[in-house]
Amino acid sequence: MDLQINIQGRYDLTGQIYRQLREGILEGRLVGGERLPSTRDLAKQLRVSRKTTLDVFERLVMEGYLRTLAGDGTFVALGLARAHAAVQSANEPKVEAASNSSAVRKVWVEVPIALSMHPRRAPLTYDFRGGVTDKSHFPFDAWRRCFNHALRVQARSRADYREPGGEQELRLAISRYVAFSRALVCNWQDVIVTQGAQQALDLLARILIRPGDVVALEDPGYPPARAVFAAAGAEIVDVPVDAHGIVVARLPREARLVYVTPSHQFPLGMPMTLERRVALLEWAEQNHVVVAEDDYDGEFRFEGRPVESLKSLDRAGLVAYVGTFSKTIFPELRIGYVIPPRGLNAALQKAKQASDWHTCVLTQTALARFMLDGHFARHLRRVNRQYEARRKTLIAYLQGSLSPWLDPIVPVAGIHLTALLKGGIGEDKLIAAAREASIALYRIGAYYAAEPAKPGFLFSYGEMSVEDIETALNKLVTILDNTPLRGAR
Repeated sequence: MDLQINIQGRYDLTGQIYRQLREGILEGRLVGGERLPSTRDLAKQLRVSRKTTLDVFERLVMEGYLRTLAGDGTFVALGLARAHAAVQSANEPKVEAASNSSAVRKVWVEVPIALSMHPRRAPLTYDFRGGVTDKSHFPFDAWRRCFNHALRVQARSRADYREPGGEQELRLAISRYVAFSRALVCNWQDVIVTQGAQQALDLLARILIRPGDVVALEDPGYPPARAVFAAAGAEIVDVPVDAHGIVVARLPREARLVYVTPSHQFPLGMPMTLERRVALLEWAEQNHVVVAEDDYDGEFRFEGRPVESLKSLDRAGLVAYVGTFSKTIFPELRIGYVIPPRGLNAALQKAKQASDWHTCVLTQTALARFMLDGHFARHLRRVNRQYEARRKTLIAYLQGSLSPWLDPIVPVAGIHLTALLKGGIGEDKLIAAAREASIALYRIGAYYAAEPAKPGFLFSYGEMSVEDIETALNKLVTILDNTPLRGAR
């Protein structure tokens, strides 16, 4: 028989021939029991060395695609018709879609892929994208030394699975850090290390939420949190926020869990007042409800005395405090933590073990050294100055030359702020005009669920320099001065 094999160039000849023969077998063009040419004849036909065809046949025989009979030749293995059928099915999108839709729970069809993380399209010069930090100010030399230390520790240690709660050294560093920065006194055993704040929320959902249980979320709020609780089968009740934080009077009494961002409400930016925090804790105690406190970027504070975390005010043991290093270091570092009520600690560790056993030990060890040696505190002080300068610049423009069109909600913490649109300016029209000037703007409407969405934009200064903020906002002033943007959307 003649095999139709096309050789493209002289690179990786063995791989080219192997892949085409394997594909021919899987697709059914070479049927079970069919005799193949000898390695000598095939090499002559393809004008390659016999060693090349010998290597191909040996690999296919070893993997079970071919079989050899002494003195008789090489044949396509029998019993591969099922693989042929599977390949045919994979090439029929309608069949695959029907199969998937019947197997996948409805919630996973409805959850958006990117959640709240705005995907980068064509790169724009000035991007106010949220959820990112400025890596140019991170001390990578110190970080490299900490990782080298972690590698030496790992080389000396025995190969073994570790505690699901995390490495003791890192848990100790975190407990000291939150005691100093957030007035949250706890033992190192109270800390559970997770793969970012998102896994902390997922673990809370696993141990607390049964299908049909009610979970109360801020509206507007954080879409990834909504996705976690919806995936657990929760009935989501959206509770409005006002200038003081979540409206406690609107919380459903049947709630099993309440999720809040009290240090820097996402996305609007205001902190929950002390009076509202006390009211929320009183309500939670009366109704026996767990409160998940997501303190995602409260480390960056620019005005006044820090308001106590909910966890530090909790006397009834109802608050699970969730933190992350993704907003203080960089998003690729998938380490967060949860400090739950002590009655939930054991269940959360079991859920963590069932999920992924434990977070990467190498990264935990490096981060522990980074914190205990003082690098993390110095890094926070350094970037806090950078972010404060950017925040002041942004506010100065929004309260100055941009004030006829935008009304900022001035935050006291965090690395983003929200500005509401005035005067019936169409969001889509302004976004399109800004893109023409290489400015990326992001509306806050995507974060509303039940409440009517307010027109406005989220401005993150985590990745934008002062100079870039000034240039972008000067361009925005020119756009708003010279472009007709009024009208719906």
